[in-house]
Amino acid sequence: MESADGLRVEAALASTRANEMGLTQDMIARAIGASQSQVSRALSGKGERRSRVFNDVCKYVFSISDKKADSECSAELLSALQDVWDGTPAHARALALVIRSLGALNLAARSDRAAPVKVSGAK
Repeated sequence: MESADGLRVEAALASTRANEMGLTQDMIARAIGASQSQVSRALSGKGERRSRVFNDVCKYVFSISDKKADSECSAELLSALQDVWDGTPAHARALALVIRSLGALNLAARSDRAAPVKVSGAK
């Protein structure tokens, strides 16, 4: 069973993220099909247990991307490509292969971290 302290911490993180993204309680409520008061309760962290609305609020708030940060990252990536690409189609294919390979390595690293660790004697 999850502690009330854990819920309060998660609610505080979700509330902070919503504020950073400029999301109002009403906007969140409309997006998840809940009332503004339900969203307010979820973000207050005063609940004793995890509810469907709490889960939906957290999932929604943390799924919204920071458009400014996304744009800055895209500009950085394009700048890096312009710095190294010689302009030929063959080099474009080679760079694409490198990038895709890095993506595959990242997926493999994440799946290794997510693999459950078996402890002897544990149920």
